Amino acid sequence: MRRVRYESTGGPLFLERVPVPEPGPGELLVRCAAVGVTLPVVRKVTEATEPIPLGGEIAGEVVAVGAGATRFRAGARVTGLCFGHGYADFALLREAMASPVPDGASAVDAVALVRSGLVALGALTAARPEPGEAALVTAAASGVGHLAVQLARLRGAARVVGAVSDAAKADFIRSLGADEVVGYDDDSWGEPVDYALDAVGGELLTPAVSALAPGGRLVAYSSGGGTIQAYDLLVGAKSVTGFQLARIARERPELYERWRQELWQLFTERVLRPAVHGEFALEDAAEAHAVIESRSNLGKVVLIP
Repeated sequence: MRRVRYESTGGPLFLERVPVPEPGPGELLVRCAAVGVTLPVVRKVTEATEPIPLGGEIAGEVVAVGAGATRFRAGARVTGLCFGHGYADFALLREAMASPVPDGASAVDAVALVRSGLVALGALTAARPEPGEAALVTAAASGVGHLAVQLARLRGAARVVGAVSDAAKADFIRSLGADEVVGYDDDSWGEPVDYALDAVGGELLTPAVSALAPGGRLVAYSSGGGTIQAYDLLVGAKSVTGFQLARIARERPELYERWRQELWQLFTERVLRPAVHGEFALEDAAEAHAVIESRSNLGKVVLIP
């Protein structure tokens, strides 16, 4: 089978041929039909001191089942987060991380919706939204952000503001239901909001906190780090909450599953629309990473083995 790998920090990415792996205890061997490309994986390629397996969201057909795996059989369509080599024709997926892909949904739908949607829905839930409030979503055109914009509206936001790196993304953000679009470098992000969902971190944390109304809540779920001054929170009685989906999956699996079912229900009702920026072949994985690095994507970037 083919697999994408790299040998040193920063790449380059290249295809290699390796044997198809055998599923171990509790694992599923999945023939990958779609693989989601995420910013955390792209960052690890450019920043990690040692090469890592290129993992992430995968979706496809189960072709073999390891010992002790009982929820799925060969032929089942599944999606889930692969912690090993996911940029491949075949990948190993822990059965505990797998969920079924319903009839009527494609593998591309699954990788665009489930993991990114779970992050978006989890971060939104952590913000404790109330109907009629104003919401701000940074990285609003990203795989997670474009779903968060829609979910904020579905959860009753009266006003949704999308923050983006490039004004050229404004029409896309408005097509998702946003009322306003602001640029990261704008002098003002408009009228204050009640809560903000931040996927960028770093220097953007300061304007995100400044955009909050008194008593406003910021939910940070970025891997980009950053620092917030305590005084900026104190003067407006503002708060910051960190959100990590892995903790929910590990400690509250029933909530994780309920969110997953809610996402598929919203998808089935056609009120939540995952957008795909582009579909790339495995051999074009470096090009897919470049789209993420340049932050030019409008929605999810997907590899098609």
